Amino acid sequence: MTLQEVKALAARGEGLTIEFKKKAAFPEKIVREVIALANTEGGYLLIGVDDDGTVSGQRFIEEEIFVMEKAIRELVLPKLDYNIFTIKLSEKKGVAVFRIPKSTDRPHFLQEKNRKQAYIRVQDRSVQASREVWEVLKKGRIPKDTIFTYGWKEEILMKALGENGKITLKEFAGLAKVPRFLASKTLVRLVSANVLKIHPQESEDFFTLKE
Repeated sequence: MTLQEVKALAARGEGLTIEFKKKAAFPEKIVREVIALANTEGGYLLIGVDDDGTVSGQRFIEEEIFVMEKAIRELVLPKLDYNIFTIKLSEKKGVAVFRIPKSTDRPHFLQEKNRKQAYIRVQDRSVQASREVWEVLKKGRIPKDTIFTYGWKEEILMKALGENGKITLKEFAGLAKVPRFLASKTLVRLVSANVLKIHPQESEDFFTLKE
């Protein structure tokens, strides 16, 4: 990767597939961005780039890379594949580019104090994945035809979607008068069957009919 290519990436700004960091000051937090990229569409983590997209570089960039690689190795499960490119701006300053492919082993998660937390990318932010997103990612690893029965729960769901265009798990559970776990299973099954689309959000995901 060339400096020109790095500047072209930086010029696009942070988004679904691009994240900037000036330095790897808090690697355990930056790892979340790496996980989110791998769990969503893949992308690039650029270290040595300012929030406004200025490619200013970072001193001793090799140390930044060492810190990030250690964090990815120790905190991310399952093992995550990526490539690293180092671009020198001067004798002391450089930029590191972590290219993270969309993973076939999704969901990856952060293992922290007996807690597993998966992250996904929502626009230019990395947010914690809901249980539903986690299940959809898991089921998507092994694509197969999902067979479902069209019963009264699905009828209520389709009527609500026809009227409002979208629905949340909470709204569906309330309308169908079923426990959240049952509503969740129904929604995940319909997403896996390509009937619904899940829209991850920071607060609460919503679902729409698949176009």
